[in-house]
Amino acid sequence: MIHRFFFSVIVTGLVFLVSCSTDVDNYADYKDVTVVYGLLEAGKDTTFIKINKAFLGPGNALLFAQIPDSNNYPGKLNARLLGKRGNLDLPPIILDTITRRNKLAGDSVFYFPAQKLYYTTTPIDANASYMLSIERPGGLVTSTTEVVRDFPITQPISRINFAALAPGTIRWNSAQFGKRYEVTLVFHYEEIVPGNPDTLKKQMVWALGSRKAERLSGGDQLEISYIGEEFYNRLGGQLANILNVKRFAGEVDVIIASGGDELSTYLDVNAPNNSIVQERPEYTNIENGIGLFSSRRTIVRPYRLSTQSEIKLVENFNWGFEIKPF
Repeated sequence: MIHRFFFSVIVTGLVFLVSCSTDVDNYADYKDVTVVYGLLEAGKDTTFIKINKAFLGPGNALLFAQIPDSNNYPGKLNARLLGKRGNLDLPPIILDTITRRNKLAGDSVFYFPAQKLYYTTTPIDANASYMLSIERPGGLVTSTTEVVRDFPITQPISRINFAALAPGTIRWNSAQFGKRYEVTLVFHYEEIVPGNPDTLKKQMVWALGSRKAERLSGGDQLEISYIGEEFYNRLGGQLANILNVKRFAGEVDVIIASGGDELSTYLDVNAPNNSIVQERPEYTNIENGIGLFSSRRTIVRPYRLSTQSEIKLVENFNWGFEIKPF
């Protein structure tokens, strides 16, 4: 759930950019436009890139959207990732295709459940830049991005405290080529329900918000605050009232996901707009196409609850939490 950070823009962006008006010139020649969405991340075992075509032609575009052939290029395009680390050219990465059948009815106006994706299991170099090259009928589609580098979380140092009266703080140093940062806490806990022999693994997710770095060179000191009492409020709102339940606190993952400059710009342009002026620019960094090609880096660091935080969880609330024996 957490590692989906920014990946949802691939779906929502596709709908935003590809959805066509039903008011089509019935005498216009058919024309396809390549639509690309891809985010590179070092350390991931698989990289997926969505390559489709938008459509302009006679007829109702909403009906075209239900036809896979109207959205997919036939066969497999020659799509490659061309990496460069300093002055060194890396071996080309040839993208293969795979069909995923996990799209549900109602997710968008487009066909379902099968979705054609381009992918590679070749690792992304953490210190490289990449050009995406797609050979399609009608020309070459390209885009480039730097890979967001690694970065450290500097606070908390050892444990995370939700029992203090003063606000707590998450601090980190910005990454090279990382612009936008989203911070999420995930509290893991175990639950034993009477009559069920299995110990259930559960979690509570708390999105703290986002911050931006001033520079792409890295090293900016960024932080975001949280109110400890909000942790207990959110947890209490999630827990089911089960008679004689036993629960045990686990670790809290601090997750900071960083997006590249292009991704940050794309999210800004497509953010909800409260202005009466609804017209907004259309952002793309795809040459000879539309869409987004950028990178991200997700840092996950687990922390134990502070002793005061766990005691408060056990003694101040009737939720069945106990100190776990070791």
